[in-house]
Amino acid sequence: MIKRLFIILFFASLGKFSFCQEFNCQVTINSNQIQGTDKKQIFDQMQKAILEFVNNRRWTSDVYTAQERLECSFLINVTQAVGTDEYLGTLQIQSRRPVFKSSFNAPLFNYIDENFQFKFQQFSQLEFNDNTFQNNLTSVIAFYCYVMLALDYDSFSPLGGTPYWQKAQAVVQNAQTASEKGWKSNEGNKNRYWLIENQMQPVFQGIRDCLYKYHREGLDIMSEKPSEGRAKILEALQLLLPVYNNRPASFNMQIFFNAKQTEIVNVFSQGTAEEKTKAVDLLMKVDPANTTKYLKIQGN
Repeated sequence: MIKRLFIILFFASLGKFSFCQEFNCQVTINSNQIQGTDKKQIFDQMQKAILEFVNNRRWTSDVYTAQERLECSFLINVTQAVGTDEYLGTLQIQSRRPVFKSSFNAPLFNYIDENFQFKFQQFSQLEFNDNTFQNNLTSVIAFYCYVMLALDYDSFSPLGGTPYWQKAQAVVQNAQTASEKGWKSNEGNKNRYWLIENQMQPVFQGIRDCLYKYHREGLDIMSEKPSEGRAKILEALQLLLPVYNNRPASFNMQIFFNAKQTEIVNVFSQGTAEEKTKAVDLLMKVDPANTTKYLKIQGN
């Protein structure tokens, strides 16, 4: 609710005020590896169906304006047909959130799900129910919609995304009887199950605390107070230290930095020599896998 009030007041002050659903989603399907003259038409229909499912469904009880809709995209790469109407592929999900008094949209989520198996029949309608598992296609899409909402709300108010993390967790729980991969704890430590299981644990709260401080106290003031904004972002990143110390190289830390690493380099490349040194030292501790990228901060 804090997020809604903040942005609604902002855009109302600009005289731009119309109400819509939560997402402004772009959907792309690459089916070049699938043979068949009728397949293009089927995947075109699927693309339209997913687009309408995400953009037209009410995912929250909050009021959204056109300008505050969550910018996101789904890129589906279909790699194999395993049945008449069943396919394997990957799903890349990206989401962004607006930065106050700026035309810039900050990335929140950038992840490729490599366990995407789905069925889709021509002219079929997409159905989803929060209380039960109906099919893998809509459950996967709904899961990531709730994840994107949770990250967005966490970035606007402390732990504000909790209701949507819980909804994403319910999707996972409902899918425990699914035959498709990606929903269960014993299928590896980097899947939908562990994304949500980790994020709801106290040991990972530093990531959620960081999301709020980084965006609301840091990025959102940088257009007017760039030095203060960088200082707050550095404070926010320090909240990740306990997470790394307890769960080094964890899946959820990787997800955070997949979305933010380029932005972080750009932010601190504009800082003072002291800010650059502090930022690089910290980033090399909490995200050592990307040390080479962070060293570029000192080169600018």
